[in-house]
Amino acid sequence: MSDKLRILVTGFGPFPGAPWNPTQPLVARLTRLRRPAFADVELSHHIFPVTYKAVDRELPLALAQHQPHALLMFGLASRTGYVRIETRARNAVTMLWPDASQARSRKGSIEGGADAKMFGPHTAKLLRAADGSGLDARASRDAGSYLCNYLSWRAIEAVEADNGPRLAAFVHIPPLARPGSPRRKGFPRITLEELVDAGEAMLLEMVRLARRATS
Repeated sequence: MSDKLRILVTGFGPFPGAPWNPTQPLVARLTRLRRPAFADVELSHHIFPVTYKAVDRELPLALAQHQPHALLMFGLASRTGYVRIETRARNAVTMLWPDASQARSRKGSIEGGADAKMFGPHTAKLLRAADGSGLDARASRDAGSYLCNYLSWRAIEAVEADNGPRLAAFVHIPPLARPGSPRRKGFPRITLEELVDAGEAMLLEMVRLARRATS
C-alpha cells in the first residue's frame, strides 16, 4: 500500500425517482483533479448501487482495497436546493421506500438500542470550506432514512473500528439539470461546475484534516 495520504471519495448510482445521479460525475471530476496540494495524496473513488445489500457488501471491500485515511461521501438530496453537510447518522431506515433492487427494510432502525452516530467536529470545517466556494451550504442533523443515512452509519462504524479510516463525512448535493436537457422552471440553478468547486474546497479541507489526524 502506498505511503501517500489516501482519500476515498464515493457517490451513488441511480435510484427510483432519480434515473441520473449527479454524484457520479462529481466524484469522477474530483478524483481526476491535479493540484499541488494533491501531489502526495492518493485519491480513489467508488460508486455504490443504491441498495442496502450493496452498501454492506461493497463498503468493507472498498475500505480493504484502498485503506483510506479519510472517506468523503456524496449523495443526492432531490428535494433540497442547497449543499448539506451532514453532522450525524440517524438510527433510522425507511420501511416505505424500496431501494434500487425493490427491497424494503423490515425494521425501522439500523441497530437496536442505539440513538445516533456523530461524524465529529470536523464537519464544521467542511461547512466553512463549502460555504467559502460561494454556494449555499448548511449543516444538517437529518440525513434522512434512506441509503445516504445508512451509508453514513456504516462509515462511522468503520471510523470507530480499529484500522479503519480516521475521518468520514457525508455531503448531500441538490439535483442538477441533466446535461443537454433544457432548464425547467423552478429547477435549481446550481451547476456541476459550481459543485466541483465546492467539492474541491471540501476535498482540500479533508486532506488537511486527515493529514493532521494521521500525524
